[in-house]
Amino acid sequence: MERHLQFYIDGAWVDSDGGRSWQVIDPSTEQPVTEITLGSAVDVDKAVAAARRAFDTFSHTSVDERSALLGRIIEEYKARIPDIAAAISREMGAPLSFAQMAQAPTGLNHFVQAQKALESFPFEEQIGRAKVVHEPLGVVAMITPWNWPMNQIAAKVAPALAAGDTMILKPSEEAPGCAVILAEIMDKAGVPAGVFNLVNGDGPGVGAALSAHPGVDMVSFTGSTRAGIAVAQAAAATVKRVHQELGGKAPNLVLEGADLQAVLPPTVQGVLANSGQSCIAPTRLLVHQSQVDAATQVVKAMMEATVVGDPAEQGMHIGPVVNKAQYDKIQELIQSAIDEGATLVTGGPGRPDGRNAGYYIRPTLFADVRPDMRIAQEETFGPVATITSYRDRDEAIRIANDTPYGLSAAISGDPAEAATVAPKLRAGLVTINGWSPDGAAPFGGYKQSGNGREYGKYGLADFMEVKTITGAPV
Repeated sequence: MERHLQFYIDGAWVDSDGGRSWQVIDPSTEQPVTEITLGSAVDVDKAVAAARRAFDTFSHTSVDERSALLGRIIEEYKARIPDIAAAISREMGAPLSFAQMAQAPTGLNHFVQAQKALESFPFEEQIGRAKVVHEPLGVVAMITPWNWPMNQIAAKVAPALAAGDTMILKPSEEAPGCAVILAEIMDKAGVPAGVFNLVNGDGPGVGAALSAHPGVDMVSFTGSTRAGIAVAQAAAATVKRVHQELGGKAPNLVLEGADLQAVLPPTVQGVLANSGQSCIAPTRLLVHQSQVDAATQVVKAMMEATVVGDPAEQGMHIGPVVNKAQYDKIQELIQSAIDEGATLVTGGPGRPDGRNAGYYIRPTLFADVRPDMRIAQEETFGPVATITSYRDRDEAIRIANDTPYGLSAAISGDPAEAATVAPKLRAGLVTINGWSPDGAAPFGGYKQSGNGREYGKYGLADFMEVKTITGAPV
Protein backbone atom coordinates (compact mmCIF):
# COMPACT_ATOMS: atom_id res chain seq x y z
CA MET A 1 0.00 0.00 0.00
CA GLU A 2 1.21 3.50 -0.87
CA ARG A 3 1.72 5.85 2.09
CA HIS A 4 1.75 9.64 1.79
CA LEU A 5 1.51 10.79 5.40
CA GLN A 6 3.24 14.17 5.18
CA PHE A 7 2.23 17.52 3.70
CA TYR A 8 4.27 19.81 1.46
CA ILE A 9 4.42 23.19 3.25
CA ASP A 10 6.92 26.01 2.76
CA GLY A 11 9.11 23.97 0.44
CA ALA A 12 9.48 20.91 2.70
CA TRP A 13 7.69 17.68 3.56
CA VAL A 14 6.36 17.99 7.11
CA ASP A 15 4.32 15.95 9.55
CA SER A 16 0.74 16.89 10.32
CA ASP A 17 -0.13 18.68 13.55
CA GLY A 18 -3.28 16.98 14.79
CA GLY A 19 -4.32 15.14 11.64
CA ARG A 20 -5.69 11.61 11.37
CA SER A 21 -5.13 8.63 9.12
CA TRP A 22 -7.30 7.95 6.05
CA GLN A 23 -7.29 4.95 3.73
CA VAL A 24 -8.05 5.35 0.03
CA ILE A 25 -10.01 2.39 -1.34
CA ASP A 26 -9.25 0.79 -4.70
CA PRO A 27 -12.72 0.82 -6.33
CA SER A 28 -11.99 -2.32 -8.34
CA THR A 29 -11.20 -4.46 -5.28
CA GLU A 30 -12.81 -2.53 -2.41
CA GLN A 31 -9.49 -2.85 -0.56
CA PRO A 32 -7.20 -0.11 0.82
CA VAL A 33 -4.59 1.04 -1.67
CA THR A 34 -3.21 4.34 -0.29
CA GLU A 35 -2.88 5.81 3.18
CA ILE A 36 -2.78 9.57 3.73
CA THR A 37 -3.22 11.97 6.62
CA LEU A 38 -6.29 14.18 6.80
CA GLY A 39 -5.03 17.54 7.99
CA SER A 40 -6.14 19.85 10.78
CA ALA A 41 -6.89 23.54 11.15
CA VAL A 42 -3.35 23.95 12.51
CA ASP A 43 -1.94 22.48 9.30
CA VAL A 44 -4.05 24.94 7.31
CA ASP A 45 -2.76 27.85 9.40
CA LYS A 46 0.84 26.83 8.71
CA ALA A 47 0.26 26.49 4.97
CA VAL A 48 -1.55 29.84 4.74
CA ALA A 49 1.24 31.56 6.68
CA ALA A 50 3.83 30.11 4.31
CA ALA A 51 1.84 31.21 1.27
CA ARG A 52 1.41 34.75 2.66
CA ARG A 53 5.15 35.10 3.25
CA ALA A 54 5.96 33.79 -0.21
CA PHE A 55 3.46 36.14 -1.88
CA ASP A 56 5.50 39.18 -0.85
CA THR A 57 8.27 38.16 -3.22
CA PHE A 58 6.65 35.85 -5.78
CA SER A 59 4.06 38.47 -6.69
CA HIS A 60 6.89 40.72 -7.89
CA THR A 61 8.52 38.18 -10.20
CA SER A 62 8.57 39.05 -13.89
CA VAL A 63 6.57 37.43 -16.66
CA ASP A 64 9.80 35.94 -18.00
CA GLU A 65 10.66 34.43 -14.63
CA ARG A 66 7.22 32.86 -14.23
CA SER A 67 7.24 31.58 -17.81
CA ALA A 68 10.61 29.94 -17.22
CA LEU A 69 9.26 28.35 -14.05
CA LEU A 70 6.27 26.95 -15.93
CA GLY A 71 8.65 25.60 -18.56
CA ARG A 72 10.62 23.69 -15.92
CA ILE A 73 7.39 22.31 -14.44
CA ILE A 74 6.28 21.15 -17.90
CA GLU A 75 9.51 19.21 -18.42
CA GLU A 76 9.35 17.58 -14.99
CA TYR A 77 5.67 16.75 -15.50
CA LYS A 78 6.38 14.96 -18.78
CA ALA A 79 8.81 12.65 -16.98
CA ARG A 80 6.20 11.73 -14.36
CA ILE A 81 3.21 11.02 -16.62
CA PRO A 82 3.46 7.23 -16.10
CA ASP A 83 3.48 7.70 -12.31
CA ILE A 84 0.55 10.15 -12.43
CA ALA A 85 -1.47 7.79 -14.61
CA ALA A 86 -0.77 4.82 -12.34
CA ALA A 87 -1.88 6.75 -9.24
CA ILE A 88 -5.11 7.91 -10.88
CA SER A 89 -5.90 4.41 -12.14
CA ARG A 90 -5.19 2.83 -8.76
CA GLU A 91 -7.18 5.29 -6.66
CA MET A 92 -10.23 6.29 -8.74
CA GLY A 93 -10.53 3.38 -11.15
CA ALA A 94 -9.72 4.89 -14.54
CA PRO A 95 -8.39 2.13 -16.81
CA LEU A 96 -4.63 2.45 -17.15
CA SER A 97 -4.79 3.13 -20.89
CA PHE A 98 -7.31 5.93 -20.35
CA ALA A 99 -5.27 7.37 -17.50
CA GLN A 100 -2.16 7.41 -19.71
CA MET A 101 -3.86 8.81 -22.82
CA ALA A 102 -6.38 11.23 -21.28
CA GLN A 103 -6.28 11.75 -17.53
CA ALA A 104 -2.58 12.54 -17.04
CA PRO A 105 -2.01 14.52 -20.30
CA THR A 106 -4.88 16.92 -19.58
CA GLY A 107 -2.95 18.22 -16.59
CA LEU A 108 0.13 18.79 -18.70
CA ASN A 109 -1.93 20.70 -21.26
CA HIS A 110 -3.08 23.20 -18.64
CA PHE A 111 0.53 24.09 -17.79
CA VAL A 112 1.33 24.46 -21.50
CA GLN A 113 -1.72 26.66 -22.09
CA ALA A 114 -1.01 28.76 -18.99
CA GLN A 115 2.52 29.45 -20.23
CA LYS A 116 1.17 30.51 -23.64
CA ALA A 117 -1.48 32.72 -22.07
CA LEU A 118 1.07 34.34 -19.76
CA GLU A 119 3.41 35.25 -22.60
CA SER A 120 0.70 37.05 -24.59
CA PHE A 121 -1.47 38.43 -21.77
CA PRO A 122 -2.17 42.22 -21.86
CA PHE A 123 -1.19 43.19 -18.31
CA GLU A 124 -1.66 46.94 -18.95
CA GLU A 125 -4.29 48.88 -20.88
CA GLN A 126 -4.84 52.62 -21.33
CA ILE A 127 -8.49 53.70 -21.07
CA GLY A 128 -8.81 57.45 -21.44
CA ARG A 129 -6.77 59.03 -18.65
CA ALA A 130 -6.59 55.79 -16.70
CA LYS A 131 -4.09 52.99 -16.78
CA VAL A 132 -5.69 49.62 -16.02
CA VAL A 133 -3.37 46.88 -14.80
CA HIS A 134 -3.73 43.22 -13.89
CA GLU A 135 -1.91 42.22 -10.72
CA PRO A 136 -1.44 39.00 -8.71
CA LEU A 137 -4.51 38.30 -6.57
CA GLY A 138 -2.92 36.86 -3.44
CA VAL A 139 -3.19 33.55 -1.59
CA VAL A 140 -5.49 31.07 -3.33
CA ALA A 141 -7.05 28.02 -1.69
CA MET A 142 -7.78 25.25 -4.19
CA ILE A 143 -10.23 22.45 -3.46
CA THR A 144 -10.41 19.83 -6.19
CA PRO A 145 -12.42 16.65 -6.93
CA TRP A 146 -11.56 13.05 -7.71
CA ASN A 147 -13.11 12.42 -11.13
CA TRP A 148 -10.45 14.10 -13.31
CA PRO A 149 -8.04 14.73 -10.45
CA MET A 150 -4.97 16.08 -12.21
CA ASN A 151 -6.93 17.93 -14.86
CA GLN A 152 -8.78 19.95 -12.25
CA ILE A 153 -5.72 20.50 -10.07
CA ALA A 154 -3.64 21.80 -12.97
CA ALA A 155 -6.50 24.01 -14.23
CA LYS A 156 -6.06 25.98 -10.99
CA VAL A 157 -2.38 25.63 -10.12
CA ALA A 158 -1.07 26.56 -13.58
CA PRO A 159 -2.88 29.92 -13.99
CA ALA A 160 -2.26 30.83 -10.35
CA LEU A 161 1.48 30.36 -10.85
CA ALA A 162 1.33 32.31 -14.10
CA ALA A 163 -0.52 35.14 -12.35
CA GLY A 164 2.02 35.41 -9.54
CA ASP A 165 -0.23 34.00 -6.81
CA THR A 166 0.69 31.62 -4.02
CA MET A 167 -1.52 28.68 -3.13
CA ILE A 168 -2.66 25.87 -0.87
CA LEU A 169 -4.03 22.79 -2.63
CA LYS A 170 -6.48 20.41 -0.97
CA PRO A 171 -7.03 17.56 -3.44
CA SER A 172 -9.80 15.03 -3.02
CA GLU A 173 -9.09 12.49 -0.31
CA GLU A 174 -10.44 9.88 -2.74
CA ALA A 175 -7.62 10.42 -5.28
CA PRO A 176 -4.70 12.22 -3.59
CA GLY A 177 -1.74 10.35 -5.08
CA CYS A 178 -1.36 12.46 -8.22
CA ALA A 179 -1.31 15.64 -6.10
CA VAL A 180 1.60 14.26 -4.09
CA ILE A 181 3.46 13.61 -7.35
CA LEU A 182 2.70 17.18 -8.46
CA ALA A 183 4.24 18.48 -5.23
CA GLU A 184 7.37 16.47 -6.06
CA ILE A 185 7.35 18.00 -9.55
CA MET A 186 7.04 21.50 -8.08
CA ASP A 187 9.92 20.87 -5.71
CA LYS A 188 12.20 19.53 -8.41
CA ALA A 189 11.29 22.36 -10.81
CA GLY A 190 12.42 24.91 -8.25
CA VAL A 191 9.13 26.50 -7.28
CA PRO A 192 10.08 28.88 -4.43
CA ALA A 193 9.25 27.77 -0.90
CA GLY A 194 5.71 28.67 0.15
CA VAL A 195 4.42 29.34 -3.36
CA PHE A 196 2.83 25.90 -3.68
CA ASN A 197 1.59 24.08 -0.57
CA LEU A 198 -0.23 20.75 -0.34
CA VAL A 199 -2.44 19.81 2.60
CA ASN A 200 -4.51 16.65 2.28
CA GLY A 201 -7.85 16.56 4.02
CA ASP A 202 -11.59 16.24 3.73
CA GLY A 203 -14.20 18.91 3.05
CA PRO A 204 -15.55 19.42 6.57
CA GLY A 205 -12.01 19.68 7.93
CA VAL A 206 -9.38 21.22 5.67
CA GLY A 207 -11.83 22.41 3.00
CA ALA A 208 -13.95 24.38 5.48
CA ALA A 209 -10.89 25.80 7.24
CA LEU A 210 -9.42 27.05 3.96
CA SER A 211 -12.73 28.53 2.81
CA ALA A 212 -13.19 30.53 6.01
CA HIS A 213 -9.54 31.48 6.58
CA PRO A 214 -8.96 35.25 6.76
CA GLY A 215 -5.49 34.81 5.25
CA VAL A 216 -6.92 33.36 2.02
CA ASP A 217 -7.84 35.86 -0.70
CA MET A 218 -9.62 33.47 -3.07
CA VAL A 219 -11.03 29.98 -2.92
CA SER A 220 -11.28 28.06 -6.18
CA PHE A 221 -13.51 25.02 -5.88
CA THR A 222 -14.53 22.25 -8.26
CA GLY A 223 -17.10 19.73 -7.10
CA SER A 224 -20.78 19.25 -6.43
CA THR A 225 -23.22 22.13 -6.23
CA ARG A 226 -24.11 21.08 -2.68
CA ALA A 227 -20.49 21.33 -1.55
CA GLY A 228 -20.00 24.53 -3.54
CA ILE A 229 -22.79 26.20 -1.57
CA ALA A 230 -21.05 25.22 1.68
CA VAL A 231 -17.76 26.67 0.42
CA ALA A 232 -19.43 29.95 -0.54
CA GLN A 233 -21.16 30.21 2.82
CA ALA A 234 -17.90 29.60 4.69
CA ALA A 235 -16.11 32.20 2.54
CA ALA A 236 -18.78 34.88 2.86
CA ALA A 237 -17.66 36.25 6.23
CA THR A 238 -14.27 37.27 4.82
CA VAL A 239 -15.66 38.48 1.45
CA LYS A 240 -12.98 36.57 -0.42
CA ARG A 241 -13.36 35.78 -4.10
CA VAL A 242 -15.18 32.48 -4.68
CA HIS A 243 -14.51 30.77 -7.99
CA GLN A 244 -16.50 27.60 -8.69
CA GLU A 245 -17.06 24.89 -11.27
CA LEU A 246 -19.94 22.79 -10.02
CA GLY A 247 -22.34 20.09 -11.17
CA GLY A 248 -23.87 19.50 -14.56
CA LYS A 249 -26.67 17.66 -16.32
CA ALA A 250 -25.77 18.17 -19.95
CA PRO A 251 -28.32 17.69 -22.71
CA ASN A 252 -27.47 16.18 -26.07
CA LEU A 253 -29.91 17.87 -28.44
CA VAL A 254 -30.16 15.63 -31.51
CA LEU A 255 -31.41 17.73 -34.42
CA GLU A 256 -34.34 16.45 -36.43
CA GLY A 257 -33.17 14.49 -39.46
CA ALA A 258 -29.63 14.00 -38.16
CA ASP A 259 -27.56 11.10 -39.48
CA LEU A 260 -27.69 9.18 -36.22
CA GLN A 261 -25.04 6.61 -37.07
CA ALA A 262 -22.61 9.44 -37.81
CA VAL A 263 -23.34 12.00 -35.09
CA LEU A 264 -24.37 10.00 -32.03
CA PRO A 265 -21.18 7.97 -31.35
CA PRO A 266 -18.93 11.03 -30.76
CA THR A 267 -21.38 12.56 -28.28
CA VAL A 268 -22.60 9.40 -26.54
CA GLN A 269 -18.96 8.48 -25.97
CA GLY A 270 -18.97 11.28 -23.39
CA VAL A 271 -21.45 9.26 -21.32
CA LEU A 272 -19.14 6.23 -21.31
CA ALA A 273 -15.67 7.77 -21.06
CA ASN A 274 -14.29 7.78 -17.50
CA SER A 275 -17.24 5.53 -16.56
CA GLY A 276 -19.53 8.54 -16.95
CA GLN A 277 -17.72 10.46 -14.20
CA SER A 278 -17.47 13.75 -16.10
CA CYS A 279 -19.43 16.87 -15.20
CA ILE A 280 -19.94 17.59 -18.91
CA ALA A 281 -21.15 14.10 -19.86
CA PRO A 282 -24.08 14.67 -22.30
CA THR A 283 -26.37 12.12 -20.65
CA ARG A 284 -29.79 13.56 -21.63
CA LEU A 285 -30.44 12.69 -25.27
CA LEU A 286 -33.27 14.79 -26.69
CA VAL A 287 -34.48 13.16 -29.91
CA HIS A 288 -37.21 14.18 -32.35
CA GLN A 289 -40.21 11.88 -31.99
CA SER A 290 -39.74 10.63 -35.57
CA GLN A 291 -36.26 9.25 -34.75
CA VAL A 292 -36.62 7.94 -31.21
CA ASP A 293 -36.67 4.27 -32.18
CA ALA A 294 -33.65 4.59 -34.46
CA ALA A 295 -31.67 6.59 -31.88
CA THR A 296 -32.51 4.06 -29.21
CA GLN A 297 -31.03 1.26 -31.31
CA VAL A 298 -27.81 3.21 -32.00
CA VAL A 299 -27.23 4.03 -28.33
CA LYS A 300 -28.27 0.56 -27.17
CA ALA A 301 -25.64 -0.96 -29.45
CA MET A 302 -22.97 1.36 -28.04
CA MET A 303 -23.88 0.53 -24.45
CA GLU A 304 -23.90 -3.20 -25.07
CA ALA A 305 -20.57 -3.05 -26.91
CA THR A 306 -18.88 -1.31 -23.96
CA VAL A 307 -16.70 -3.67 -21.94
CA VAL A 308 -16.45 -3.14 -18.19
CA GLY A 309 -13.14 -4.37 -16.85
CA ASP A 310 -10.18 -4.18 -14.48
CA PRO A 311 -8.60 -0.70 -14.46
CA ALA A 312 -5.16 -2.22 -13.93
CA GLU A 313 -5.34 -3.80 -17.39
CA GLN A 314 -4.57 -2.04 -20.68
CA GLY A 315 -7.47 -1.68 -23.09
CA MET A 316 -10.41 0.45 -24.18
CA HIS A 317 -12.81 -0.79 -21.52
CA ILE A 318 -14.31 1.30 -18.73
CA GLY A 319 -13.61 0.73 -15.05
CA PRO A 320 -15.59 1.07 -11.82
CA VAL A 321 -16.91 4.29 -10.32
CA VAL A 322 -14.86 5.80 -7.55
CA ASN A 323 -16.45 4.56 -4.32
CA LYS A 324 -19.41 2.94 -2.61
CA ALA A 325 -21.24 6.23 -2.08
CA GLN A 326 -21.18 6.93 -5.82
CA TYR A 327 -22.14 3.34 -6.64
CA ASP A 328 -25.12 3.48 -4.28
CA LYS A 329 -26.24 6.87 -5.64
CA ILE A 330 -26.18 5.60 -9.24
CA GLN A 331 -28.05 2.43 -8.30
CA GLU A 332 -30.68 4.54 -6.57
CA LEU A 333 -31.15 6.76 -9.62
CA ILE A 334 -31.41 3.75 -11.94
CA GLN A 335 -34.07 2.27 -9.69
CA SER A 336 -35.90 5.61 -9.50
CA ALA A 337 -36.17 5.70 -13.30
CA ILE A 338 -37.69 2.22 -13.32
CA ASP A 339 -40.10 3.18 -10.52
CA GLU A 340 -41.15 6.39 -12.30
CA GLY A 341 -42.04 4.54 -15.51
CA ALA A 342 -39.04 4.92 -17.80
CA THR A 343 -38.33 2.05 -20.21
CA LEU A 344 -35.13 0.17 -19.39
CA VAL A 345 -33.54 -0.54 -22.78
CA THR A 346 -30.30 -2.14 -21.60
CA GLY A 347 -28.21 -2.38 -18.46
CA GLY A 348 -29.99 -1.67 -15.21
CA PRO A 349 -29.37 -2.29 -11.51
CA GLY A 350 -26.53 -4.35 -10.13
CA ARG A 351 -23.01 -5.13 -11.25
CA PRO A 352 -22.15 -6.39 -14.75
CA ASP A 353 -22.15 -10.17 -15.20
CA GLY A 354 -19.08 -11.81 -13.71
CA ARG A 355 -18.38 -9.00 -11.21
CA ASN A 356 -19.15 -9.76 -7.58
CA ALA A 357 -16.86 -7.13 -6.10
CA GLY A 358 -15.85 -3.60 -7.03
CA TYR A 359 -17.99 -0.57 -7.79
CA TYR A 360 -18.78 -1.51 -11.37
CA ILE A 361 -21.89 -0.17 -13.12
CA ARG A 362 -23.70 -1.75 -16.04
CA PRO A 363 -23.77 0.67 -19.02
CA THR A 364 -27.43 1.63 -18.98
CA LEU A 365 -29.93 3.26 -21.32
CA PHE A 366 -33.47 4.42 -20.55
CA ALA A 367 -36.09 5.50 -23.07
CA ASP A 368 -39.44 7.22 -22.51
CA VAL A 369 -37.87 9.50 -19.93
CA ARG A 370 -39.91 12.54 -18.94
CA PRO A 371 -38.08 15.80 -18.16
CA ASP A 372 -39.44 15.81 -14.60
CA MET A 373 -38.02 12.40 -13.65
CA ARG A 374 -35.17 12.35 -11.12
CA ILE A 375 -32.82 10.74 -13.61
CA ALA A 376 -33.44 13.67 -16.01
CA GLN A 377 -32.78 16.29 -13.34
CA GLU A 378 -30.08 14.92 -11.02
CA GLU A 379 -26.43 14.42 -11.92
CA THR A 380 -25.93 10.66 -12.28
CA PHE A 381 -22.13 10.52 -12.68
CA GLY A 382 -22.14 7.04 -14.15
CA PRO A 383 -22.42 5.36 -17.59
CA VAL A 384 -26.17 5.98 -17.80
CA ALA A 385 -27.98 7.73 -20.67
CA THR A 386 -31.62 8.71 -21.12
CA ILE A 387 -33.74 9.41 -24.19
CA THR A 388 -36.51 12.00 -24.16
CA SER A 389 -38.59 12.80 -27.24
CA TYR A 390 -39.49 16.26 -28.48
CA ARG A 391 -41.98 17.53 -31.06
CA ASP A 392 -40.24 20.64 -32.39
CA ARG A 393 -37.08 22.67 -31.90
CA ASP A 394 -38.60 25.10 -29.43
CA GLU A 395 -39.65 22.25 -27.17
CA ALA A 396 -36.20 20.67 -27.47
CA ILE A 397 -34.50 23.91 -26.40
CA ARG A 398 -36.91 24.33 -23.52
CA ILE A 399 -36.22 20.79 -22.26
CA ALA A 400 -32.47 21.25 -22.75
CA ASN A 401 -32.51 24.33 -20.51
CA ASP A 402 -34.93 22.90 -17.96
CA THR A 403 -32.55 21.85 -15.17
CA PRO A 404 -30.81 23.85 -12.42
CA TYR A 405 -27.50 23.32 -14.23
CA GLY A 406 -25.77 25.03 -17.13
CA LEU A 407 -22.23 23.72 -17.40
CA SER A 408 -22.34 22.24 -20.89
CA ALA A 409 -24.60 21.09 -23.70
CA ALA A 410 -24.03 19.03 -26.83
CA ILE A 411 -25.77 19.30 -30.19
CA SER A 412 -25.76 16.37 -32.61
CA GLY A 413 -26.50 17.06 -36.26
CA ASP A 414 -25.72 19.46 -39.09
CA PRO A 415 -23.05 21.92 -37.80
CA ALA A 416 -24.56 24.94 -39.58
CA GLU A 417 -27.98 24.28 -38.11
CA ALA A 418 -26.45 23.51 -34.73
CA ALA A 419 -24.70 26.88 -34.75
CA THR A 420 -28.09 28.61 -34.85
CA VAL A 421 -29.27 26.60 -31.83
CA ALA A 422 -26.14 27.05 -29.70
CA PRO A 423 -26.90 30.66 -28.61
CA LYS A 424 -30.24 29.52 -27.21
CA LEU A 425 -28.73 26.96 -24.82
CA ARG A 426 -28.03 28.22 -21.31
CA ALA A 427 -24.65 26.61 -20.83
CA GLY A 428 -21.07 27.79 -20.56
CA LEU A 429 -19.85 25.20 -23.07
CA VAL A 430 -21.72 24.08 -26.18
CA THR A 431 -20.13 21.31 -28.24
CA ILE A 432 -21.27 20.34 -31.73
CA ASN A 433 -20.87 16.65 -32.65
CA GLY A 434 -18.49 16.13 -29.75
CA TRP A 435 -18.32 16.60 -25.99
CA SER A 436 -14.79 17.70 -25.03
CA PRO A 437 -13.76 21.27 -24.12
CA ASP A 438 -10.85 23.16 -25.67
CA GLY A 439 -8.00 23.60 -23.19
CA ALA A 440 -7.24 27.12 -24.43
CA ALA A 441 -10.84 28.37 -24.37
CA PRO A 442 -12.82 29.42 -21.26
CA PHE A 443 -14.53 26.70 -19.25
CA GLY A 444 -17.24 27.26 -16.64
CA GLY A 445 -20.96 27.23 -16.08
CA TYR A 446 -24.22 29.12 -15.96
CA LYS A 447 -26.84 28.84 -13.19
CA GLN A 448 -26.02 26.33 -10.43
CA SER A 449 -23.03 25.03 -12.40
CA GLY A 450 -20.84 27.76 -10.95
CA ASN A 451 -19.19 31.08 -11.66
CA GLY A 452 -15.85 32.21 -13.03
CA ARG A 453 -13.85 30.58 -15.80
CA GLU A 454 -10.80 28.36 -16.12
CA TYR A 455 -8.37 27.54 -18.96
CA GLY A 456 -6.15 29.77 -21.10
CA LYS A 457 -6.22 33.56 -20.88
CA TYR A 458 -9.66 33.60 -19.22
CA GLY A 459 -8.41 31.35 -16.44
CA LEU A 460 -5.36 33.56 -16.01
CA ALA A 461 -7.54 36.68 -15.74
CA ASP A 462 -9.74 35.06 -13.07
CA PHE A 463 -6.67 34.52 -10.85
CA MET A 464 -5.72 38.21 -10.98
CA GLU A 465 -6.94 41.53 -9.57
CA VAL A 466 -7.68 44.55 -11.77
CA LYS A 467 -6.42 47.98 -10.66
CA THR A 468 -7.19 51.39 -12.16
CA ILE A 469 -4.53 54.13 -11.87
CA THR A 470 -5.43 57.70 -12.81
CA GLY A 471 -3.12 60.67 -13.08
CA ALA A 472 -0.01 58.71 -14.04
CA PRO A 473 2.05 59.93 -17.02
CA VAL A 474 0.96 58.35 -20.28
